[in-house]
Amino acid sequence: MRSSAAARRYAKALFALAREAGSIEAVRGELDGIAALFESDPALARALFQPLRPVPERRGVLRALCARLGSSGFVRNFFAYLIDQRRLVDFAGIREEYHRLADAHAGRTRAEVLCAAPLRPEQRERLQRALSARSGREVELEIRVDESLLGGVVASIDGVVYDGSLRTQLAQLRSTLTRGQHGHQAG
Repeated sequence: MRSSAAARRYAKALFALAREAGSIEAVRGELDGIAALFESDPALARALFQPLRPVPERRGVLRALCARLGSSGFVRNFFAYLIDQRRLVDFAGIREEYHRLADAHAGRTRAEVLCAAPLRPEQRERLQRALSARSGREVELEIRVDESLLGGVVASIDGVVYDGSLRTQLAQLRSTLTRGQHGHQAG
């Protein structure tokens, strides 16, 4: 998902406040907890995300949510502000951008990895080490299985794609063999 310009601005503001307070990872954890709650309780998410609901009602739902999660005043105030500005709909993008900022601050990055089958722990560890060495930063893997790959993996880090899929290797081999045939016939 690509976050909107508004989501990036709000995330940067939240990150700056969290950094100033020395609570970058705590805020990350709270955002993740809220996201998990939204996923597990769609009715709660609807109550907060519907901008047609009156602001006082949405603030009441927010207070109950924050009490349930033990959220800090810091995060509670941020969410209240998002409700007031009618920007709570940007929550997923804000969370994504906040994670990116927190990772960059900590010298980490995320790699989106597609693989043909689930990776065994030792494969996962080897891939993580290789991508960390390649990127010069600690890499956290987000792995998804894509059976159309046939084999191998495709990893994307900050817009750079490392394609080690069997499909791509076969295409390269086919291209090399085809060029070889044409080159051989010409001579």
